[in-house]
Amino acid sequence: MRLFGKTNIDFMAKRRMWYSVSATVIVVGLFSVVFKGLHLGVDFRGGTELVVQFEHSVPIGEVRDAMERAGFARAEIKTFGADNLILIRTTEQAEGAAIADRIKAGLNSSFPQIAHTVVKEDRIGPKIGAELRRDAVYAVIASLIVILGYMAMRFKFVYGVGAVVALFHDVLVTLGAISILDGLLGYLNLEIDQNMIAAFLTLIGFSVNDTVVIFDRIRENLKIYRSMSLIEVINRSVNDTLSRTIITSGTVFLVLAVLLIFGGEVNRGFAFAMLIGIVTGVYSTIYIASAIVIDWTARAKK
Repeated sequence: MRLFGKTNIDFMAKRRMWYSVSATVIVVGLFSVVFKGLHLGVDFRGGTELVVQFEHSVPIGEVRDAMERAGFARAEIKTFGADNLILIRTTEQAEGAAIADRIKAGLNSSFPQIAHTVVKEDRIGPKIGAELRRDAVYAVIASLIVILGYMAMRFKFVYGVGAVVALFHDVLVTLGAISILDGLLGYLNLEIDQNMIAAFLTLIGFSVNDTVVIFDRIRENLKIYRSMSLIEVINRSVNDTLSRTIITSGTVFLVLAVLLIFGGEVNRGFAFAMLIGIVTGVYSTIYIASAIVIDWTARAKK
């Protein structure tokens, strides 16, 4: 199935301009990560997190007052999707479920007439949080190394380098977008938790799939069109697979958009990261991975 007819777009002509665009976006994102920081979830920084469902909506100010009276003046309190769902998070540590019990006691004391139940409760110690942060970084790096080895064996080493640089680009752009938009859109919960790490690993796998398809076509066309230059072969290969790329990525994009809007608070961070990753993955396959193959090969010949 083809979405549109044969195209003949010269994608590689302005690849250096797109290098500059990518570098600018990454620098802005890293600047935000360094100076604004990332909103780490309780998974990675340790603490106690409760999601409380009230019988009807309760003013956030009253919940904050209740937590202050219970001794949690610095607790993070916000709605969790619906108006009657309240997220209460604190980094205070204690043995067992002491912190959660104090929070529950404070709510029971302040809202005796309003029925409420705890629908979610998480407790992570600071040592476990540090281990999870380290393991999450190791998981992303290990996936990139494995992909580099796979691409080098299936194609050539330069193809593996191009693919990994493109994937690293996708991760940095997505991470920067999360840092910049966190706190600006109340609708989104853009904290870095295990769901978000799962989103990064998923977008790495999805993006490399598109890269493999294009690299396969490049390898085929290099054998067929021996008189063409490498730039012409890559342009032809990208045009050959363009319809497939748009259909595949477009359908996934639509599903993620629905998940972002209707999937609930817990899934929105995952859906947002994947949406950014889908867009950057299509872009980087063409203007990063394929472009690096061209420039690396040209330097090797010189």
